Amino acid sequence: MSKGGNGLLKRVMGMACGLLLAGHAMAAEGPPKPASLRVATDQPGPTIDRNIYGQFVEHLGRGVYEGIWVGPDSPIPNVRGIRSDVVDALKRVRVPLIRWPGGCFADGYHWRDGLGPREKRPMGINASWSNQPESNHFGTHEFMDFLGQIGAASPFISVNVGSGSVREADDWMRYMTAPADTSPGAERAANGRKDPWEVPFIGVGNETWGCGGNMTAETYAASFRHYAAFLRNYSGPKAKLIAVGADTDDYAWTETLMAQAMKWRPDPTPLAYVNDRPLMWGLSLHFYTFAGNDWRNKGRNIGFDEAGYVAALKRADFTDELIARHAAIMDKHDPEKKVAIAVDEWGAWFDSEKDAPSALYLESTLRDAVIAGHSLNIFNRHADRVRMANIAQMVNVIQSLVLTRGEKMVVTPTWHVFDLYKVHQDAHLLPVEVKAPDYVKGDTRLPGLSVSASRDKDGAVHLTLVNLDPNSALDLDTVLAGAKFKTAEAKMLTAPAIDTSITFDAPDPFVPKALDVRLKGDKLGLRLPSKSVTLVTLRP
Repeated sequence: MSKGGNGLLKRVMGMACGLLLAGHAMAAEGPPKPASLRVATDQPGPTIDRNIYGQFVEHLGRGVYEGIWVGPDSPIPNVRGIRSDVVDALKRVRVPLIRWPGGCFADGYHWRDGLGPREKRPMGINASWSNQPESNHFGTHEFMDFLGQIGAASPFISVNVGSGSVREADDWMRYMTAPADTSPGAERAANGRKDPWEVPFIGVGNETWGCGGNMTAETYAASFRHYAAFLRNYSGPKAKLIAVGADTDDYAWTETLMAQAMKWRPDPTPLAYVNDRPLMWGLSLHFYTFAGNDWRNKGRNIGFDEAGYVAALKRADFTDELIARHAAIMDKHDPEKKVAIAVDEWGAWFDSEKDAPSALYLESTLRDAVIAGHSLNIFNRHADRVRMANIAQMVNVIQSLVLTRGEKMVVTPTWHVFDLYKVHQDAHLLPVEVKAPDYVKGDTRLPGLSVSASRDKDGAVHLTLVNLDPNSALDLDTVLAGAKFKTAEAKMLTAPAIDTSITFDAPDPFVPKALDVRLKGDKLGLRLPSKSVTLVTLRP
């Protein structure tokens, strides 16, 4: 996780920022506007990888301690120290993958500190985040137990490149994946786990252009190649290596990594693979949304007006261009799209309130739901190249799915979006054609309707629709080309105001409600309320 800088992003969002300063009141809602959609239901495209719905957990604030780990002696209900209410909430959204232990924290983390009896583990310092004490009570075994409790989630382990070594990273992989009849496996068994774990994804460092080492692209490309020569699983499937990619729009970084680190050996011949497989499985991308373009003034996360809303959505919408431009560079080196984009840090990061209970803790509002829905639609539409994404972060940090306060827990509007969108996991992307009025505020012009569509293994078609406009509903007429459907149903999330927030002491205002739909032949009609996220499911 980056704590400063913004890559090379030079696009000036002056009007959006100016609107934020002006503090204009939001306009009264006007009459519904017409919109149309065509879905080619018989033209399935690439698979929407389930790992696009991945999560990210870093040792930061109350993201781990209290948010996940309370200890076996806590009065908060838990299983082996992991709080049960959080586990139950995450089970429902079918979390496929979790990235851990960071983030910037990963490049100061030494995995052996998290082994053995917890009372004997060293008390460390979280140098990445305000020198907070680090008990190391949540280590490798606790993380893997957490994955098992939430149900079939895969680990994405970020190894320490910044302050670690190739040997330390390789030793960690041996400890996790070697058979029990080896020395590393025997040590693991002595600590309570006989069978090796499967570790399908290894992140080779984190933000090495910043907190992970202040490296140039050329320096990191050489470092990645060195680590890649030794990092592997010692049982089970081959590990997939994810290289550190660009900060936002540093396109030169992507060019250098694809040219110098994708292949097994330097070779002037394009795509000179060993065994026809690139050295890296994926290249990461980090990009955060806030109200404007200034890391020092990211905007309030509650109590904002429409100017703060549109400024944040403008930045979120830039995700589409960002992915397209990085993908175009990758296409030159990898036209078969074997190397994935892994957007392994994304989400809404606003300024915390002064009375926030912990570092980077944010209240959660309807704006977050709209940002999440629009962002996930963008990732889905780039499914040919984007095959992983990890929202930052899962509990109590930035754009969380779950918030805790002592023994209390609430799910956020972002959690509801992930619950609606889980139907896209491993379904096939469907082509869509959208005609809808733009959402215009001052000089800012955004698409008024964000859409992605998929067809699952049972033939059901799912449409996720985000009306970005906070002032007008959309009367949407949809043509379902290529198939007939017997039933249609819709669930919709919205709230009275763009800054409506979740609280611990009141009913959840974001629970999706049924929405009327009209299905006749190949025509579907419905009205999408302003500032809303909707799932439509059609069954043959």
